[in-house]
Amino acid sequence: MILKSHAMIEYNPLQLTDVEIPEPGPDEVLIKVLCCAVCRTDIHVIEGDLNPSTMPVIPGHQATGVVTKVGRHCNFISVGDWVGVAWLGRTCGTCIYCQTDKENLCLQPQFTGYNLQGGYSEYMVAAEKFVYPLPKDANQFQISPLLCAGIVGYRALKRSNFELGQHLLLIGFGSSAHLMLQLVVAQGGKVSVVTRAKNHQKLALELGAVWAGDSTADLSETVDCAILFAPAGDLVPQTLSALKRGGTLAVAGIHLSPIPQLEYETHLFYERDLRSVTANTRHDGVEFLQKAFQYNILPKVQIYRLQDANKALLDLKMDRINGTAVLSMPDSDY
Repeated sequence: MILKSHAMIEYNPLQLTDVEIPEPGPDEVLIKVLCCAVCRTDIHVIEGDLNPSTMPVIPGHQATGVVTKVGRHCNFISVGDWVGVAWLGRTCGTCIYCQTDKENLCLQPQFTGYNLQGGYSEYMVAAEKFVYPLPKDANQFQISPLLCAGIVGYRALKRSNFELGQHLLLIGFGSSAHLMLQLVVAQGGKVSVVTRAKNHQKLALELGAVWAGDSTADLSETVDCAILFAPAGDLVPQTLSALKRGGTLAVAGIHLSPIPQLEYETHLFYERDLRSVTANTRHDGVEFLQKAFQYNILPKVQIYRLQDANKALLDLKMDRINGTAVLSMPDSDY
């Protein structure tokens, strides 16, 4: 599915088009894609909130599949391996951030489905060092949302300064939030959820949330930390007000509407922290996937055919998906 020009999802901007199977470079692998999960970042790319440097572009950055060819310089991924491809597709490896374990802040990063052709396709190439080996016997449709919703959600959890046993507040309850809720509950934490969608509130409670409601104003107690997944800047002040002294709010979206004026005494005093989240490191990905498999963290998925990608994206935009949408390639058996 190719995006040739920006447009609102309502106008079905993705086109199903035949393209040549790409050839992997010396340090790349060719992957026959089985499925690719749908992310809200895809909407931001397609609608122009993020301006791709590569056009036309094939979106999608949560793909799983089997390796069918490897470049001559590849040395740890082999033909026949199952792998996952995530948002962070390549870094320069030489800047100060790459050299100090902060590759998510690389000065010249490339991102899958943005600068690099993505996973809404039957075949894709990816840098060998940036793919994640996956177990062959796992349900790949349930693994695919772990590759962004899970990994970036985990980065946001770390940025929130969450510690085991604390009370975490999640604002918005899409793919990332419902995975982080499961992880925190599995480790003995306490989670509250703010979301206006009643079906999302119901799912949150089913997954172990202690409370789910429409607004932070309805919380019975302040919380230790929070993650804002909803791309709404006007929620920042009220979420900061819901924090205990010393609490941290991590803003997880790659795109956020303007934040209203903050009042120092009301929102930030008593060492409340406001932190952003930028992509993830490969270490974040490895660490999260290990925990996900250890605690059997599985997303709730809704399967769409590749040719129905526009519909899946619109359903996501309109909050009609309870969990994560996943695109199935034409010859998959799902």
